[in-house]
Amino acid sequence: MPEGFDLNWITVLLVAAVGLTAVGGMFLTSYLVAPKRPSEAKDTPYECGIPPGPFNWSQIQIRYYVFAILFIIFDVEAVFLFPWAVIFMKTAPAVFYEMMVFIGILFFGVVYGWRKGVLQWR
Repeated sequence: MPEGFDLNWITVLLVAAVGLTAVGGMFLTSYLVAPKRPSEAKDTPYECGIPPGPFNWSQIQIRYYVFAILFIIFDVEAVFLFPWAVIFMKTAPAVFYEMMVFIGILFFGVVYGWRKGVLQWR
């Protein structure tokens, strides 16, 4: 082993021990200091302020999921693709143009979804 290598690991272990002790101490303090007033209302599941009742089956509309998937595909990917393409414009222009074709395909996907009415919130 190189000289001083074991000293670096002792420092890491010491910092980890101090961190774990601090976290454990905070949990213990929270457990000891927190007020404990159990009640039946606190044991019921929380449903957006509505008291829970008997289970009623309801249909979940698919448009929420479709909208979320379209958001992930076309917004989040675009945020990461443009900087990547700009970096490659400086080093390899062919890669930049390939990425522009891919972004164009994504754009046509948005246009297709728009024309099909998927983006309409009814």
